[in-house]
Amino acid sequence: MKFLKDLFKIEKKPYKGLFAYEWAMVAYLLLTLFLILFCFTKVQNSEAMIWGRVRIVATTAALYAVYRMIPCRFTRFARATLQLALLSWWYPDTYEINRMFPNLDHLFAGWEQQLFGCQPALLFHQSVPSHFFSELMDLGYASYFPMIVLVFVFYFVWRYHEFQRASFIILASFFVYYVIYIFLPVTGPQYYYLAADMENIGQGIFPNVHDYFYHSMERMTSPGWTDGFFYQQVESAHNAGERPTAAFPSSHVGVSTILLLLSWRSGNRKLFYVLLPFFVLLCISTVYIMAHYVIDAVAGLISGVVLFYTMLFFSKKMKQD
Repeated sequence: MKFLKDLFKIEKKPYKGLFAYEWAMVAYLLLTLFLILFCFTKVQNSEAMIWGRVRIVATTAALYAVYRMIPCRFTRFARATLQLALLSWWYPDTYEINRMFPNLDHLFAGWEQQLFGCQPALLFHQSVPSHFFSELMDLGYASYFPMIVLVFVFYFVWRYHEFQRASFIILASFFVYYVIYIFLPVTGPQYYYLAADMENIGQGIFPNVHDYFYHSMERMTSPGWTDGFFYQQVESAHNAGERPTAAFPSSHVGVSTILLLLSWRSGNRKLFYVLLPFFVLLCISTVYIMAHYVIDAVAGLISGVVLFYTMLFFSKKMKQD
């Protein structure tokens, strides 16, 4: 009952401006809008992308107005939830911009070969073909979004005084990754191997596919037990929103690293130890299902730590509680 009362209790001193995570969204929106306008004739869906941004601004403004009329925890939560939900719109949007630039997968696949003497993404699932292990990998990969929601809701319900900060760290980190994906067009093995031809990949030849992905979004189906429940969940998610973009660094690994650090910082060790096994499975699964090269996953881990402490530093400079 106390939680419900607090949920709709009117704030005595409501915050008057945009929250930090909304400013992060606005900065990303303006950057990408400039790119779209600058390359208007080359961007295939430029008008739709611009109108999409108009709708995001309008929706954000509408929820801001609702909060100003009814300033309480619930309307704060609605504002943060909107920006979190919109990430699913921003993600494929990166492909619409980065496909204007030459693809770089031949470099990353080549570096992978130099480091390991093979393509781990190609050999991993072949060396462990069991149905049980396949489902374990897909479970790990599918746990990404539930992990985000769990940490997000946990901070709102049990660490409300830190909710604004946690929301900023998560959302701002996503936008940093999206900026990287725009200017570093790497698609990952599931797209590049098909474009480069599997015979070339098997022989250690990694051709430059140039602007192949400007016109094509074809990818290989994920390896594993195709009748598995979690396999089907991962494939359904890929079919719904996956694009040839966002391979380096792995945001799956990076953001889940941030979530793990947030869970540790919350002081709730149960939350941390619940997330830990899913985090480990997720990191491994990104290579197993050929979504990423190993160097993508390693870079995701490192960038996740760097982004967490960077965004934590900036969040402490902002007084929005």
